[in-house]
Amino acid sequence: MPNVGVDIGSTATKGALWNGRSFICCITPTGWAPRESAARAVAQIKRRGRIPHDHDVRVTATGYGRNVFSADRRVTEITCHAAGAHYLVPTARTVLDIGGQDSKVISLYPDGRVADFMMNDKCAAGTGRFLQNMAAHLGCTLADFCGIPEGTPLQPISSMCTVFAESEVIGLLARGVPKESICLGLLDSVAQRAVNLLSRISESGDICFTGGCAQNETLRALIEKKTGRRVTSPKLAQYAGAIGAAIIGGGMQRGD
Repeated sequence: MPNVGVDIGSTATKGALWNGRSFICCITPTGWAPRESAARAVAQIKRRGRIPHDHDVRVTATGYGRNVFSADRRVTEITCHAAGAHYLVPTARTVLDIGGQDSKVISLYPDGRVADFMMNDKCAAGTGRFLQNMAAHLGCTLADFCGIPEGTPLQPISSMCTVFAESEVIGLLARGVPKESICLGLLDSVAQRAVNLLSRISESGDICFTGGCAQNETLRALIEKKTGRRVTSPKLAQYAGAIGAAIIGGGMQRGD
């Protein structure tokens, strides 16, 4: 029976299915109904994997919403992100995951098992939601954070608190500071927060950067520069949790 991994996150729900050669992945907004979003992800994956809708699949769920979905197996997101990141970047000894409402750092043993981890799930600063809120104040979109022209001056953002950062951004706009410089400063503040978290868990080795924010090349480069370590954002970085769930559910790696 095919095994589908589903990562039910706070912002998006991801699905992954191994087709014998590679992973088929999908993403759908979580919204206010994580159970329904997980069901949509499973249905999408079955269509993409050409599995008839009336055929059963084995589902392994992870993420903050894993306990509200009727899955065959539930595995912690730390374990699944570790397994997924190890598959995507076998040389990585650390996982940095920046999601919609939390961020986490996981140190890995060479075989991909979890050695240690630390999460920031109490404060929105340094997460995708932080950038989303700042984009609203700047009158731009998250895509604008990915298209900052090379050579743009960086406007430092002194506050790491979301509420105070909002006031600071509004003040900078009133002074006529270019939006691109503010965006770069906000990315730099997120990068510094990530580096601070990394320093408490891991000091050396390659880093696999996962989560929705891993799609931002500027953010990846800032973290790499600040750490002096190689930071890799693989093509399927956003799906690391779902891929890990599929790997563990399929017996390719043991989970908890």
